[in-house]
Amino acid sequence: MSAADAVAAVMFAAVTLYAVSAGADFGTGLWDLLAGGPKKGAPMRRLIDKALGPVWEANHVWLIFVIVLLWSGFPRPFATIMRELAIPFWFVGLGIVLRGSGFAFRKFAPTLQAARLAGIVFAGSSFVTPFFLGTIAGAIASGRVGTGVEDEVIWLSPTSILGGILATATCAFLAAVFLTEEADRSGDVELAEELRLKAFITAAVTGMVALFGTVPLRDDAPTLFDGLTSRGAPEIILSTVAGLATLHFLRRRQLRTARISAVIAVAAIVLGWGFGQYPWILVDSVTIDEGAGHPATLTALLVAAGLAALIVTPALVMLYRLADTNRLSH
Repeated sequence: MSAADAVAAVMFAAVTLYAVSAGADFGTGLWDLLAGGPKKGAPMRRLIDKALGPVWEANHVWLIFVIVLLWSGFPRPFATIMRELAIPFWFVGLGIVLRGSGFAFRKFAPTLQAARLAGIVFAGSSFVTPFFLGTIAGAIASGRVGTGVEDEVIWLSPTSILGGILATATCAFLAAVFLTEEADRSGDVELAEELRLKAFITAAVTGMVALFGTVPLRDDAPTLFDGLTSRGAPEIILSTVAGLATLHFLRRRQLRTARISAVIAVAAIVLGWGFGQYPWILVDSVTIDEGAGHPATLTALLVAAGLAALIVTPALVMLYRLADTNRLSH
């Protein structure tokens, strides 16, 4: 494995971690939006506040990590991506800022109307951010970035729209599974059952989107389609099996195990995309080796990534563990 491949592998591992950790957070916005009025939706929103409170901004460390690795390790592809996909990146940045603001301000809003407005901002941004992240991934995977084509909006291609829908559905699926287990641990049986049904339905819908969404890829993103049906096939199969297992565990009310299988399902489909796209950093335009920076920079990035793994990962694991056991609320 070359140094460029190693940096790309580390970067994509961070993409996978962000998809799983931040995905579960973004998805709560959909359930917050659909919770109902102030009285009916109060139990759901209290649960969301409790679940997100300790970790809602920590997950963005992986996104920052990805951007730094892409910028430093692959500077020319980074410049191309940022230039050609500036609009969806602008929506992503705006969504992240507004989401955090809405989540924080609704707790301290002076009136019910102000709290509802902040809640709408939080929920809407929770939908916008993953959708546009998905369109960015779809535009790159479809082979449209770096081609110089100017007669189409590359982030509104069929593959990009599929990426946005799949990202949003995946976030809703992860959030429903995580919140079901959280409600069950909190002793709210009625809310846990409501969320379990939502998780079951969302899991089935997300699986159908992932499965049948590959059909347009044959014509719209042939390189990715070939990769998914060859190099990425084991991960796609693993994702399918884990998704079916999640449905089984939800039906059996084995909620802790369902959460694990849901994480595996999402992580596997993201990794399948990575293996399917290899060896391209910009599909059909620039390979990983062609787009890599100076060897000394790549070596420094690998050293920095190793140090980050030793320093940041244990801290995040402890944070998630404390939040999971409700020890941060005391």
